[in-house]
Amino acid sequence: MNHLLRSHAPLTETGWARIHDEARQRLIPSLAARRLVDFTGPVGWDHSAVNLGRTEEITGPAEGLTARRRKVLALVELRAEFTVSRRELMDADRGARDLDLEELDQAARRLALAENVAVFHGWDAAGVTGIAEASPHATVALGGDFAHYPRHVARAVETLMTEGISGPYGLALGPDEYTGVVETTEHGGLVVFDHLRQVLGGPIVWAPGVKGAVLVSMRGGDFFFESGQDLSVGYSDHDADIVHLYLEESFVFHVASPDAAVAMHS
Repeated sequence: MNHLLRSHAPLTETGWARIHDEARQRLIPSLAARRLVDFTGPVGWDHSAVNLGRTEEITGPAEGLTARRRKVLALVELRAEFTVSRRELMDADRGARDLDLEELDQAARRLALAENVAVFHGWDAAGVTGIAEASPHATVALGGDFAHYPRHVARAVETLMTEGISGPYGLALGPDEYTGVVETTEHGGLVVFDHLRQVLGGPIVWAPGVKGAVLVSMRGGDFFFESGQDLSVGYSDHDADIVHLYLEESFVFHVASPDAAVAMHS
């Protein structure tokens, strides 16, 4: 990963370790999409496109010829910049535990949010179609009563089962919906979260960036996230007081089976 130029940064091994640990702690809980789709990689920063196995007809270079162009999905790059005080980095080397890494935290949240939005709701400029917009099924209304969520999710599961799409099933919930589910207890004392897990047979994921909820089959082979360079910290420049760093990744997402998901709205 020479392009990240980390060897040029005025950070010690301790400083890099603290930066990496903080980034990991902020990113892992928020990267919801990766927990519900098929993830491959990382395959490298120089990886530029994914083969779709299809072609399109184009005009040949001369008469008497036919020509076809291979269809591919180009990887996209995302970068979130942040700064760290050199004084904070020196204090890290002294053993300080209360470092001010708020800008790093914000950068991690922005990247995770963008990745989730791209996977679940699409990213037109990058040619990424999201799971919710690709689904041909009618959107299921969740309503405002969290105690009724298991009923609505069961309806969505039944939609997939009727189409012959097996489970287990996973559920991505927007932050407000997730909090409501976790805090709600149904009549008889059953926690809604536990009831939903019984209906799904798979995970319930807190998903910043998701509007409402998205139910997906986790049988495999339906949704593909391919990582070129996984989320990494790179170095830009520095002066006497501030070090300019960034979080960066490259990836592509492809929906192979649009009918393996159901979008749900509040």
